[in-house]
Amino acid sequence: MELKRVSVDLSKLDRREQALQVTEEAVAIYRRLAAAKPTAFEPDLANALGNLSLGLANLGRREESLQVTEEAVEIRRRLAAANPAAFEPDLARALNNLGRGLSDLGRREQALKVTEEAVEIYRRLATANPATFEPDLARALNNLGRSMTNLGRREQALQAAEEAVAIRRRLATADAATFEPDLASALSNLGLRLSNMGRREQALQVTKEAVEIYRRLAATGLFEPDLATALSNLGRSLSSLGRREQALDATEEAVLIYRRLAAAGPDSFESHLARALNNLSVDLSNLGRREHALGATEEAVEIYRRLATANRTAVEPDLARALNNLGRGLSDLGRHEQALQATEEAVDIYRRVSGANPAAVEPDLARALNNLGRSLSELGRHMQALQATEEAVEIYRRLAAANPSVFEPDLASALNNLGIRLSNLGPGNLAGSLPEQPPGALAGSPPEQLPGGTKKEHRQREE
Repeated sequence: MELKRVSVDLSKLDRREQALQVTEEAVAIYRRLAAAKPTAFEPDLANALGNLSLGLANLGRREESLQVTEEAVEIRRRLAAANPAAFEPDLARALNNLGRGLSDLGRREQALKVTEEAVEIYRRLATANPATFEPDLARALNNLGRSMTNLGRREQALQAAEEAVAIRRRLATADAATFEPDLASALSNLGLRLSNMGRREQALQVTKEAVEIYRRLAATGLFEPDLATALSNLGRSLSSLGRREQALDATEEAVLIYRRLAAAGPDSFESHLARALNNLSVDLSNLGRREHALGATEEAVEIYRRLATANRTAVEPDLARALNNLGRGLSDLGRHEQALQATEEAVDIYRRVSGANPAAVEPDLARALNNLGRSLSELGRHMQALQATEEAVEIYRRLAAANPSVFEPDLASALNNLGIRLSNLGPGNLAGSLPEQPPGALAGSPPEQLPGGTKKEHRQREE
């Protein structure tokens, strides 16, 4: 057990490579012990595998993380079959983690299936023992809402989020000190689900409540990162209602908090600062403050480039997203050659990453190709612009065929741009000044809270 405790302590210090090494050592020992005495040591092996999965995920090694989680689920499923009372809770927890891993890799149908199984187990356990298992049920419901959102099942996602809030509100009423943070997290997720359904005023109200709770908790010095995340979501809600100045205020406060946190702990918070800066650029652009927006995006790109040097696999998708925004910002300021360079780099990264995991990256690749088409068109390279836009349409057609409620708006936008590209190649280039349709942005929300969200912008908020 001692090696597992050491690995957790090292992770808290953000010494992730060392944490992974000691966890791997623990797994190797438990694997040997479990081979000799499975009844005694398989539960410990499954626990260690869970920690190993988390360590791999923290380093961006998501495929390996998923494989390890699948092994842990296999062990726990076998143990639960022999002794449900003792091991079903562990199985549900492992299934919940497996759902997150599958979702992160774009395997959305599978993610939904295993998360539904986790919810089913926790619901049964919570019926018999609510005090022990209702918190776990609420956590699994949050993940279920995420999985359903990713598949365009927004009504059901909202129902799951509402149930999670109801459970956590009840728990927080009885024990605020323990459960108010969970309530704030569930409220933040509910705000996202309401926004996805177009119920923007309600989304704003619950997001405000999340911010109020986190602001009170942050006075203790423990919840500033959560406050920053909730403020970022608040900025999204305000922006969707056209309250852009207030949206900017919320996002600027989030940036201020993350800047302070990153100064004290860069390994833990620089990526969050970059994400908040990316969102700040969207809000500044919405207010026509394009030079300031560009400055924020450039800083985000600079941070991501530095982080990608140390951990390319984990950070490159974020770098590509920021580069895509940088291309939009440069284009808006008439710096078309630089815009093209940034957008081409974003497309190159997405192509490389999508080779290993197309399902997770194709929406981002299509979005970047849409922007690339515009950049090429602005430089008079109309045939190349047409090719880029045609590829974006091809991807969106495939995505929309599998999941129309999520991707049909993006397909329509790309088709509109394709019409412009084709017109630009016609006699006299008469349609060269037709307005562009901005590519959509997907909101793939993590299990608890999501910085940023879905915005129909030229630029993307960070996920």
